[in-house]
Amino acid sequence: MGSFIGHILPGTLFLLVGAWHIWGSLVRYASNPNTFRVRVWNPVLGFDGRFKHLELYVISIGAFIDLCIELLFATHLRFFVGGVLNPTYFNNFEHSGMLLMFLIFGIVTLISERTRYLPLPEGALCLIAATAFCAEYLLFYFHSTTHKGLEGYYHVLLAFIIGLCIVSSVSGALLPTSFPVDLCNGIAITLQGIWFYQTAFVLYGPMLPSGCRLNDSNVTCHSKGSEVRAELLANVQLFIAVLIVLVGTIASYGFAASRYGNCEELAIDSGWSRPSMK
Repeated sequence: MGSFIGHILPGTLFLLVGAWHIWGSLVRYASNPNTFRVRVWNPVLGFDGRFKHLELYVISIGAFIDLCIELLFATHLRFFVGGVLNPTYFNNFEHSGMLLMFLIFGIVTLISERTRYLPLPEGALCLIAATAFCAEYLLFYFHSTTHKGLEGYYHVLLAFIIGLCIVSSVSGALLPTSFPVDLCNGIAITLQGIWFYQTAFVLYGPMLPSGCRLNDSNVTCHSKGSEVRAELLANVQLFIAVLIVLVGTIASYGFAASRYGNCEELAIDSGWSRPSMK
């Protein structure tokens, strides 16, 4: 089971962070390929440095808001029934655990980047991000809400994309100078955001395939043939999403190379390297 807004909120967060990660990776590589380093986040330049850590605030605040909706608003604070966890809201408790991991990642990274109390290397931050994605993957793999039929197929495809996020995040810690790894991570996060949107509009919005219907938050198809056609349509939708992201990435790299190519001053002034902790 799920809802339209329940997919749109995390989808927006992943889409914004992923698109910004792609752009940051392209600009850093175009400005100086020889000094390129994998980064788990990308600062916002200009504005006298006031918005440098905007991405981390978006992650932390977005995860906190979504966590409050899942844990406080959706459950109406009815956490326990008869001394045990309320089984009605197991789905919300599971989502809350996943969101808590992303909130921890955002806060830990902020503390590491803005203070001297937790000076973690970039590789460690990559592994923390991978841990958050692992929690998300396990949520969809061992979900108390058993996804079946068309709904299950969309979530299987989502799990594959999350798996790519895990692999690229871990690879970022192991290959700290790899541009393809860093770019792949941004592409995977962006695809995850797009697929959350696609799932929301198809399963709980106006794009529900012919022969299927939404009944009490459950998607059912009239026949096996209708379900198979809907799954094939999902494959096409994923292909289109991948194509759009790849074309957008290539176009963005062309623009970044023409504007920031060989701009060593950008690499020096942008704050890509960690500030001194002295």
